[in-house]
Amino acid sequence: MGVVKFGFKYWKKYLPLSLLAKVFSFLAILCDLALPLLDAGFIDYIIAYDPASPPASESFLDVLFRGMLGEPGTWTLFWHISLVFAGVFLCRILFLYLKNVTFQWCGLRMECDLRAATYEKLLSLDEETISGYNIGELLTTMNRDTIILKEMYSRISMNIFDSLCVLVFSVVMLTSFDPYLLILPACLAPFYAAALLRYLKLSRKHFRAIREGYSRINLTVQENIDAVRIVRSFAGEETELRKFDRDNNEVYRLQREEVKLSAKYESIFSAFQQAAYVGTVIITVVLVLGGKFHIGALTAVTTYVTKIVSHITQLSRSFFQMQNQLVSGGRLKRFLTEEGRVADHPSALVPSRQPHIAFEGVFLTLGEKSVLKNITLDIPYGKRVGVMGGTGSGKSVLLKTLCRTFDVTSGRITLDGKDIREYSLEALRSEFSYVFQDVFLFSNTVDANIAFAHPECEEEIVLDAAETAQAARFIERLSEGYETIVGERGIGLSGGQKQRVSIARALVKGAPVLVLDDASSALDMATERRVLAALKETCPGQTLLISAHRVSSVMDCDEVIYLRDGEILERGTPQELILRDGAFAAIWKLQTSDGQLDDSSYGKGEL
Repeated sequence: MGVVKFGFKYWKKYLPLSLLAKVFSFLAILCDLALPLLDAGFIDYIIAYDPASPPASESFLDVLFRGMLGEPGTWTLFWHISLVFAGVFLCRILFLYLKNVTFQWCGLRMECDLRAATYEKLLSLDEETISGYNIGELLTTMNRDTIILKEMYSRISMNIFDSLCVLVFSVVMLTSFDPYLLILPACLAPFYAAALLRYLKLSRKHFRAIREGYSRINLTVQENIDAVRIVRSFAGEETELRKFDRDNNEVYRLQREEVKLSAKYESIFSAFQQAAYVGTVIITVVLVLGGKFHIGALTAVTTYVTKIVSHITQLSRSFFQMQNQLVSGGRLKRFLTEEGRVADHPSALVPSRQPHIAFEGVFLTLGEKSVLKNITLDIPYGKRVGVMGGTGSGKSVLLKTLCRTFDVTSGRITLDGKDIREYSLEALRSEFSYVFQDVFLFSNTVDANIAFAHPECEEEIVLDAAETAQAARFIERLSEGYETIVGERGIGLSGGQKQRVSIARALVKGAPVLVLDDASSALDMATERRVLAALKETCPGQTLLISAHRVSSVMDCDEVIYLRDGEILERGTPQELILRDGAFAAIWKLQTSDGQLDDSSYGKGEL
């Protein structure tokens, strides 16, 4: 019931329209159930009317056709019944049309809302929480599960409502003919219900396994889309095909088991239904032969029994399909109610445009690993700080804590003297422009990628940012210049070109703090030097935080910290650290010994 209640939160806004759809459906059902009575009227009072052999007792059909619509055996009654039949039939078609348009519109709107909610949730969750989901599972949740869950509230709920209405009214109609007609269905009902409950329990287990299988397939496909060049370069096509075939065949096996289960229980249900149908028809024939009512009633009774059988089948199928929808709803509920490890603060505080940053005894533990240890750092506005260290030393994590990608375990980070957790995430993150080593470019124009933070900004701003990032010349040489579509994840551009576009994108944002997280790793040293010189000239007062493996990236910084295992091992100006002859000096000696640092012509072709 938790899943049903969860989904109802998204359905309740469409409840009035959904109820209107059920009113249309109810009216269509009344029209449909009236047609067998009119058929019986044609047979008993027009075609096979015999005034010499009246039924043993007067039924409601006698009252209807003998009194209200005309005398039996006359053309007047024939035309009256025909007109009523045509009117009821047309009304049924109209109500069915209104019902289908209304409830399907509600379902599509709910699907749209669920998809928007999952996307918004995806953007709001922190990196550590998102890492608990694989990509295949996320894609399945945001697409397949939203479609499946909305079906439970639109199509399936409507089918159940229709079936219940038909069953109730058909039973009432059969009772109005003779209560004995319900004896056999009533005896078989408990056995049918027990089989249905067993069927639903087993089917939910199968649907859960199938859903997980689809997630694995989506993950495999997504990984191979992202890593297609690696797969080809390592000639790993056969390995990846085998992995996909394994997951695909497992889903096939699970679906085959589900089909066998469905066929088995469908046969059992069909046996119950046919027994009820045949038995009821036999009882009706006996009653007709005994003069209980006319032959036309036999056609009406068999029609109602057929409707009962078909709608019992529809009910069982609806409940069967609901098991799949409950599984998908459970996944959606889990994702949409996921509590991120970084909580937003509903604060009206706004940092200044010249923020003073300070790390005060910061520790950070991710899982079982201590990533940052006792980090204390003061960064007044306009200071240029370099962060160096070996792989896994905590450089990137240190910079990500500023915008609360991760929340520190102890200690605090302040902005203008206030803990960054006292600001809203939006206000906090507006203070930083990040450039990451792993550049992501959207499948859009170069211009749109650069102007991502401010899509409506003037073209001059984009051009100036590209010039500062040393990207203008290669962009102008592209087939359509700034209007060139770069392809998903920037396919079509080199690593260095993508990094420069990313730097230009950060400059357009115009945040007071620019964070370069190994953002020049794909640039040659001459191009890197020009980029850093242009940044210094264009943004002379801006705070600059640079994480790098190359000493050339941090030589102009006011302070450099060297991390090892999440701790600050050395700190000072680049010249002080070189004179100290420690870890930083060792890296400096290693990287400057080949003379490339002074080769200003290196990489000139990349302009």
